[in-house]
Amino acid sequence: MTSAWLRVCTVFTVLGVSAPASPAEPADPLEGIWVSETRFGPELQGELTIQRTAEGWRAAIGGLQAGAPASDAGVYIAFPDDKGVFRGALASDGQTLEGFWRQPRGATRDRPDPGGSGQSFVTPLVLRATGADTWQGVVQPLEDRFTLYLRIFRNADGALTAAFRNPELNRRGGASHFRVNSEDDDTVVFTARPDHTEVRHTAELLADPARLRIKWPDVGVLELVRRTPGDAPHFYPRPPGKPRYVYQRPPKTGDGWATARARNVGLDEVKLTRLVQRLIDIDPSSQRPGLVHSILVARRGRLVLEEYFCGYDRDTPHDIRSAGKTFASVMLGAAMLRGAQIAPDTKIYSLLADGGPYQNLDPRKKYITLAHLMTHSAGLACDDNDDASPGNENTMTTQTAQPDWWRYTLDLPMVQLPGVRYAYCSANTNLVGAALTKATGTWLPEFFKRTVADPLGFARWHWNVMPTGEGYLAGGAFLLPRDLLKVGQAYLDGGRWYDRQIVTPEWVARSTAPRMKINEQTTGLSADDFGNAYFKGTDAYAWHLSELRSGGRAYPDYYASGNGGQLLIVVPDAELVVVFTAGNYMQGGIWSRFHSEIVPQDILGAIK
Repeated sequence: MTSAWLRVCTVFTVLGVSAPASPAEPADPLEGIWVSETRFGPELQGELTIQRTAEGWRAAIGGLQAGAPASDAGVYIAFPDDKGVFRGALASDGQTLEGFWRQPRGATRDRPDPGGSGQSFVTPLVLRATGADTWQGVVQPLEDRFTLYLRIFRNADGALTAAFRNPELNRRGGASHFRVNSEDDDTVVFTARPDHTEVRHTAELLADPARLRIKWPDVGVLELVRRTPGDAPHFYPRPPGKPRYVYQRPPKTGDGWATARARNVGLDEVKLTRLVQRLIDIDPSSQRPGLVHSILVARRGRLVLEEYFCGYDRDTPHDIRSAGKTFASVMLGAAMLRGAQIAPDTKIYSLLADGGPYQNLDPRKKYITLAHLMTHSAGLACDDNDDASPGNENTMTTQTAQPDWWRYTLDLPMVQLPGVRYAYCSANTNLVGAALTKATGTWLPEFFKRTVADPLGFARWHWNVMPTGEGYLAGGAFLLPRDLLKVGQAYLDGGRWYDRQIVTPEWVARSTAPRMKINEQTTGLSADDFGNAYFKGTDAYAWHLSELRSGGRAYPDYYASGNGGQLLIVVPDAELVVVFTAGNYMQGGIWSRFHSEIVPQDILGAIK
């Protein structure tokens, strides 16, 4: 292989940018960007037609048909081979069928859905009358796709280097950078030693057209073809060669957001411009790039900054991962506002007693409250940072013996008294979903729609469900960033969005008050083990608390966070709400800095 242009490869910091590539010698034949785009489904999407007949209901979509008998409980139509389900009800005027479309799990091994959690998703769907006893609507499910980018370039030492990037799940092949070698004219070998153990991938170089065939972990055989930088929209933050960023006021879209220029709410537009340009300048093939997909800022009730990167836009729902845990707290407040007999001190085993008996009887179980579940201090044998823990989220969601994950959690043994130890446990907040379902008598996605999505004017959204079809409340929903930002604004405004009271002002204060410290003592971990699993801080009821320092001042904040950089941050003293979405999955050392560095230095630092 011949020499090629040199590339200065920078390690990502939130204040750093990448040096542009400059041509030096004729390019190696392998250099450039290679792309594989694979769509796995779902099969059924598009126009859904439902008819009422003398025998019951008939539905058709994508060339398939299904039927169901009439029922007073509503409409429930399941298509063959679990390819899709519609559940809903006919409005009293007969003009609409309103409900949800449930798409199946995907078919790819170990990543069988768009969020990689092994779950199916439900999407709100309204069908409108098009004739006598006929209704139609458009099913727009989440697509299960896998995009693999490969950039081959010369590093600062002149070595031929490869960077694999996957925007959906951040599957990089086991290392950030690989050395590239050619065993023969038809074989390319990628090797790395990220932790003194060799990681190796072998690709077959094919011709006419030129492409690389490679077996990718958890996906299968992929073929990557050449693309120009401008034809790789999910690789670069913005297409190379575009003019430098110029600040602009976010548009009004009719979604409820009032917008303004940043300078009109006391923010320095020059500083915000510099921040966005830095995010644009990040080199995604550097060692530790910050893969920000969106940044939104609202101040004094006005949306003043809204920028998207890596091919994402305002109409694309984003996986919010564990930031969705915070909806356990939001929906609990909404249920209390509506008079449901439920509260933080509700004991979970008493509320769900009629579903028992449960395994591993232990007198300590009767003391577990929703407050313990929302502060990860229930005392159950559940620790997401311990692969050997029986309640570990991955263990729970991949086992097949018990499809009811609520029961699976209630059956776990106890390891501590409730309220004593902190152990991050997704099954805890998911169990709050069981409590809400029981106390309100409402399916969890429907309750979310009634109490959060509809009052806040959400557009497209998708909620993940368990194998039983019940809603999952440990995170993983897909939302539009502008809609997620509304949740923070409503809390900043005392639980209110325009004329809709989502939760009470008292619940905002109560649910964001400090409840559980996170340190070596509360986790029972050594200093080294603690540093590998947690950051020191404090939890409220499914909100995290911290203090941001900017300009010599301390700003208390509360925030929701999800793997990869999904952040909803509320800073009351600055009248500020911020949302990030990002693709740095399993890279907490990178995405945590969006909150701890970008917000205080560049957003709070922009306050005039």
